[in-house]
Amino acid sequence: MATKAKKQKAAQQDREDAETVASDCHDVSVVEFEDDDSFFQDIDLLQNHGINVADIKKLKSVGICTVKGVLMCTKKKLCNVKGLSEVKVEKIKEACQKLDSGGFLTALQFSDKRKTVFRLSTGSKELDKLLGGGMESMAITEAFGEFRTGKTQLSHTLCVTCQMPGSNGYSGGKAIFIDTENTFRPDRLRDIADRFSLDQGAVLDNVLYARAYTSEHQFELLDLVAGKCHEEAGIYKLLIVDSIMALFRVDFSGRGELSERQQKLAQMLSRLQKISEEYNLAVFVTNQMTADPGATMSFQVDPKKPIGGNIMAHASTTRLSLRKGRGDLRICKIYDSPDLPESEATFAITVGGVDDAKE
Repeated sequence: MATKAKKQKAAQQDREDAETVASDCHDVSVVEFEDDDSFFQDIDLLQNHGINVADIKKLKSVGICTVKGVLMCTKKKLCNVKGLSEVKVEKIKEACQKLDSGGFLTALQFSDKRKTVFRLSTGSKELDKLLGGGMESMAITEAFGEFRTGKTQLSHTLCVTCQMPGSNGYSGGKAIFIDTENTFRPDRLRDIADRFSLDQGAVLDNVLYARAYTSEHQFELLDLVAGKCHEEAGIYKLLIVDSIMALFRVDFSGRGELSERQQKLAQMLSRLQKISEEYNLAVFVTNQMTADPGATMSFQVDPKKPIGGNIMAHASTTRLSLRKGRGDLRICKIYDSPDLPESEATFAITVGGVDDAKE
């Protein structure tokens, strides 16, 4: 009798799954948005593997909206989701592994996967050249420097340039801006839009803005970012956090809380990296500087260094060091990168945002 009841329940589940797949055309298009491989698979596909809708909704509520997103989470983290038991988590993990093994690829296969990576223009040809064509997607690019070195101006310019078609078939997309220092100014976007002869209203409408007040709030916003990127698949191309460390500096003070701060920072940067790979986003973060008291003892030329320590240094894919030049000129140096040589470029900050320096 128990076996018969199980079979009837399974048959009913299959009928429900078929109805869900037939009615939800949007989800099918999301699955097929990227290449025909399993780069972007909607979490709703788990219904075909015996996972009920209620559990899928619980995952979506914490910003896990794709199969890859589940595989990127530890079982411990999934068990912390309200309503998910260890047994359910095991079942969900098994279902995801059937859809995406997440195993080894050859370098050639990975090279083909990397063809989906795009580059965003910074507004300056010299700076684009330095970056190998622009700001890379599926990576975290960090720009650090003192105040007045152009970090926020570069952020504003990227909000506009990401909406314009670019090289290698890039068609443009929307931007998400997380502001921790109250430095976002829509009027700057209007000026930059005028420079590129774009409609001001349309440009502002394509930038999603959020103000973060605490480091916890900043982390929670990333779940909303994941939800938005899933909701409008392939539309959002850029995520900016200006600046990544400001709120951590406020919320954690002294050496006593340093360990906890670095742990929370590592979790946030890991989440950013996963979002960038999951949804093929370019992530641009700005960072502050701090004076190094011990630098004078070792006779360093510049006694200032970026904050965040080794956690920040290892998490960022490409690190850019910005410093002030004469007048409106700024100098950008590749501080660390897996594929770019250590080099410098000069750019200017104009009314229309970041531009090439005039001779």
